[in-house]
Amino acid sequence: MIYLAHTAHWQFLGLMAGAIAWILILTTTGLNEWRLWYVADESVITSGVAWVGIWRACFYSHVLPRIENCQSIGISDHFAPAEISVAQVLMVLALICGLVGNITAAVAVRMVYFSIKNRRNVRLVFVLAGTLYVLTGTLLLVPLVWNMSSVLKNSTIGFPPEFHLPAAPVRQQVGSAIGVGIFASILMLISGVCANYKLPFCTGYLCKNTYIHPYMPYNCPYFHKDPCI
Repeated sequence: MIYLAHTAHWQFLGLMAGAIAWILILTTTGLNEWRLWYVADESVITSGVAWVGIWRACFYSHVLPRIENCQSIGISDHFAPAEISVAQVLMVLALICGLVGNITAAVAVRMVYFSIKNRRNVRLVFVLAGTLYVLTGTLLLVPLVWNMSSVLKNSTIGFPPEFHLPAAPVRQQVGSAIGVGIFASILMLISGVCANYKLPFCTGYLCKNTYIHPYMPYNCPYFHKDPCI
């Protein structure tokens, strides 16, 4: 097993990067700061800025009963623009796909480092994990770029009256959630490359579960190649 384990360092690095990226995706999904919505009328929104995410919009006010006021944005709400509704779906899919990718990569790494038998399909498992990582990064990048484009164009949103938000802000700014998400997407794509880069291979032979020189396998009458590929 020593030969196989020594050829899987890139895959192990990909698993670590994929795990960190998935945590960042979860953080991005839950953050409200996708858009910073600056308003001219501060009579209600005393902070002068609101945070518009894909699940809710929030702002601080000293006039309303609560200091922090949040209103939920549902996927079926008629006022929600397409980029927000699509983001709600794709971010959940990215979370699911990334989780499955991490589980798949963890299984493959376990096959390399902790298993002696049943490693014949380890390369295929790593390819599957890498494919899921790349798919996750793509699913994540689409809503991030779309919402960032809407912010840069200062696109309007027709909020209902209970949101206390104007349809057209004075200006918009890209929030921290999009920055975190783009970093997570890049990290997830790197994980996909690492998972498929220099796939593990065997260089030795087994003789009664003991590795011997790869160029002298016939010293043992029971020799056979390590069945890992």
